[in-house]
Formats: sequence, structure tokens, C-alpha cells
Amino acid sequence: MGETHARIRERGLNGADKSAIRDAATVIMLRDAGTTPRVLMGQRGAKAAFMPNKFVFPGGAVDAVDATVPLACPLNPDCDGRLRAMADPDLAPALIAAGIREVWEETGLLLGRPGDWPMEAPRGWRGFARTGHLPSPEGFHFIFRAITPPGRPRRFDARFFLVEAEAVVGDLDDFSRAEDELSQLQWIPLEEVRHFNLPFITEVVLAEVAALLKAGLPPVSVPFFNNENDRSEFLRLT
Repeated sequence: MGETHARIRERGLNGADKSAIRDAATVIMLRDAGTTPRVLMGQRGAKAAFMPNKFVFPGGAVDAVDATVPLACPLNPDCDGRLRAMADPDLAPALIAAGIREVWEETGLLLGRPGDWPMEAPRGWRGFARTGHLPSPEGFHFIFRAITPPGRPRRFDARFFLVEAEAVVGDLDDFSRAEDELSQLQWIPLEEVRHFNLPFITEVVLAEVAALLKAGLPPVSVPFFNNENDRSEFLRLT
């Protein structure tokens, strides 16, 4: 955990260097997958530095403390293996934890299992811990990776995770505990979502979600838009 904590600091995740590429997690919450599939999205503010006014999935950068929180159970082997193959192995659980934290902060929905924390929860996790739950990676599938191209005001190495809404504890329509980063939180039918103001990468990810609904999970491979340098590459991670 110590090395991962240091790596997070080195990549600027404490906010010191806004131009650094920051490890990030995005969570695609999928509801009614077998009937009328819907995904949970909200709108970013007009003054946001990154993707203003766009409808996005909950997600954000990994914080250093995310590498220290206890998970209720291990990651599923497919998800864990792919994440560890492309990064510091200890970063895998930190990415999942960050996704769970961002869902909690931005939507108020809880992805967890009842359990006692073995230590005092760190800042950013205290509200979650007070619910009496440990963050749970159950049901997480790693389905996409994308690095923000150079020249943007914020850059992220984002891993996208698909989670069926059945993993949520409580009322799926209760967003009362959400912070104010996203507005107009709603479950949007997949067949209607492209009528919203979406980032390009979100449109690409939604196409992948639609394909996975037909092909099934886990994915055979994970698409990767690698824009770390000036040359853009599209890869498939097996």
C-alpha cells in the first residue's frame, strides 16, 4: 500500500499539478439490463474546468487515501487480473475504491456490504463509513480505458467499470445524500441517452455497453484509447 500511496502522489493526485495525468475511475451504473436498460448520469456545472455542461457517469480521480481503505471482498478475478496487468498491482483496489467513493459522493448511492472498519475512516470516506458498510467491489467489470489527450485543462487515465444496479444498497432513486457536483441525476434509457449533451468518449463507451449487453460479461477484451502522447492509439487489452 505504501508504494501505491507514493505513486498516487507522484502522479499529481493531491492537486499540486493540474496538468499531470491522474489515475481515475468512472462507474457505469446499469439498471434493468434484461428489459429496458438504463444508465445513471448527471450534468456537470457550466463553470466546471473539465467537460462543463456535459452529461457524464459518476467518477473522478483516485485520492491517495483510496489505497488505504478496506474492501469488503476481493475483486473478481477477470477485473483484478486486467487491472494489475497494466499498472502497479496495488493500484487495482485503489481504482475500485475511488469509483465507489465517487458514486457515493456524486449520487448518494451506496456500493457496500455491512461491516466494521478496522481503523478510523480517512477524510472523504467518513460519511460512507458512518452507514456501517465497507466498500464492495462485488459486480464490478472493467470494460474500458481512456487517457485524455494532451492540451486539455485536466488529464485522466480513466478506467471505466460497469456495475449492475442490483449491487446498490437501498433505494435506487434516492439521491438525497449526493453532493452538488452533478445536477439532474437520472436513470436514462440507453436508447435515449445519445440525445443528451455527451462527451465524445462517453458516446464511445455507451456503444461498448450496448455491445456487452448482447455479448455478455466479462468482456473478451477491453478497448483502450491511449492518448498519453501526441500520437493517438486505439488498442484492445486482452
